[in-house]
Amino acid sequence: MTGREPGFGVYVHWPFCAAKCPYCDFNSHVRHQPVDQERFALAFDTELKTMRARTGPREVTSIFLGGGTPSLMQPETVASVLDSVARHWTVPDGIEITLEANPSSVEAERFRGYRAAGVNRVSLGVQALNDADLRFLGRLHNVSEALQAIELAREIFPRLSFDLIYARPGQTPEAWSAELEQAIGHAADHLSLYQLTIEEGTRFHTLYAAGKFEIPDGDHAADLYAITQEVTAARGLPAYEISNHARPGAESRHNLTYWRYGEYVGVGPGAHGRFIENGRRVVTIAEKMPETWANLVEAKGHGVVGGEVLTRSDEADEFLLMGLRLAEGIDLARYEQLSGRPLSSPRISILQGEGLVAPVGNSRLRATQSGMIVLDAVVADLAR
Repeated sequence: MTGREPGFGVYVHWPFCAAKCPYCDFNSHVRHQPVDQERFALAFDTELKTMRARTGPREVTSIFLGGGTPSLMQPETVASVLDSVARHWTVPDGIEITLEANPSSVEAERFRGYRAAGVNRVSLGVQALNDADLRFLGRLHNVSEALQAIELAREIFPRLSFDLIYARPGQTPEAWSAELEQAIGHAADHLSLYQLTIEEGTRFHTLYAAGKFEIPDGDHAADLYAITQEVTAARGLPAYEISNHARPGAESRHNLTYWRYGEYVGVGPGAHGRFIENGRRVVTIAEKMPETWANLVEAKGHGVVGGEVLTRSDEADEFLLMGLRLAEGIDLARYEQLSGRPLSSPRISILQGEGLVAPVGNSRLRATQSGMIVLDAVVADLAR
């Protein structure tokens, strides 16, 4: 990776999906009537204008259209949103502009329109490369459609990423290794590989609690994680973050802004933002229900319903939690700047002795692969 500037990103949340996946706890909503995209495009522009008044002039380093399913947006809606961002801040040519997409054939046909609108990176929600598991995960596409979408995306966009979920019921190390090899054969430069977790409020949570299926236990999941690291590294896509793998130079610029504890504006239903306002880092949290959010924006210029001003201690804790997810680790001097005190040398020594953290030169600290598996505990120990 070249340079470690945290950056200033803009995140736009499109909250609508064709169907709710049973594992998903993101803010996504199914509508059986057509969405008024012109209304939402105008609301995005209004909220972006309000955020610009709060951040002041900035140079944007990345834009991310997430969801939900942003590939349900018309290309004209995407173009409108990107034009709005460029009206309110400085957007240099060639910055990373990502759109999340589902690999159904209807959405894939829109890819050329998204590229013309300015999108230069697409992130595909593939999730599995066998049809039985795709059905289990509630996906609307099959493997053939996924591979067609990947090929089309590689043809149209300069950059491509896709997601897979592992530690699925009954998944063996051998099966996951073979699926990973297949994925890497199709990947352009980036893979996001997430362990299946059972989140409260999801359909999977209800089914799992009722004993309808089992997922791999901790030791089995750790073995699958280790295989993930070995296979991707051997094939030239090493982990640069706990769940993200890329060829050198192809890391997600937008996600690095989060993990390097940069600033970002979040607009849209349920979106979060973190940016410096009047010398302090503030958090914004938008209303989750799409129509309620749009009503709020039309009434008062934004849909923000929650947030806070972070203390130095809050900032330092968040910096640790985000930064130690990265293979590059954290800058110890920046931690001290944020918290007003250095990390405890005795605690670092203990964790290093346990093989959970390691120094990077004299100025940085990273979690080891063993530390990544128990990262929450490592962060909690360091933050004390």
